[in-house]
Amino acid sequence: MNISKIFSILKDDFIQNRMQHSEFVDFMENIKDPYLVLICCILSLRTNDKTTIGATKRMLALGKTPQEISELDEETLSKAIYPVGFYQNKAKQIINLSKILVEKHNSKVPMSIEELIKFKGVGRKTANLVLTKGFNKPAICVDVHVHRISNRLGYVSTKTPEETEFALRKILPKKYWIDFNTLLVTLGQNICKPQKPKCEICSIRKFCAQNFTKS
Repeated sequence: MNISKIFSILKDDFIQNRMQHSEFVDFMENIKDPYLVLICCILSLRTNDKTTIGATKRMLALGKTPQEISELDEETLSKAIYPVGFYQNKAKQIINLSKILVEKHNSKVPMSIEELIKFKGVGRKTANLVLTKGFNKPAICVDVHVHRISNRLGYVSTKTPEETEFALRKILPKKYWIDFNTLLVTLGQNICKPQKPKCEICSIRKFCAQNFTKS
């Protein structure tokens, strides 16, 4: 499979804005601090883009560092981030995580997946995104879109997002790792949807093993 050509086409589509960008993807492009990337990712879980962005802005008005957030009480933070999914649990999680960063990590977010996933509620998807967006380090963030499209293309044959991540780590050139999630999420939200994918307008359909427009 010509993954370099696929990547080039999708990158061009993204730059030329041929597909609508996720509000959250665009919002996150302007957030570079690893700590802010981490807590924004926590807020986004099981929450739509518009709600996440609003909650994030209200939270950042209260604090932007582990020290500032750790000093908040749960009720205050809960009210700020409402109505994100599981907002009370997330408020508690974010405050506790911030306290750990202050007390054990000198307010610095760890730069490894192994250390990041030790935090309660932080999985590999979030850890990988923190590395790519917060530290600009090569990592592969696999969500449902990356998992689905990688398999539809025939680039991998896996059953879970975690299996997809490890399969991609073996075959995807590292120079593509950082942008892979953004490009496939954009494709997945606009074209390669779970149901009724729009193969007829997909710019990489000729590379796809499951092109649904094939006879």
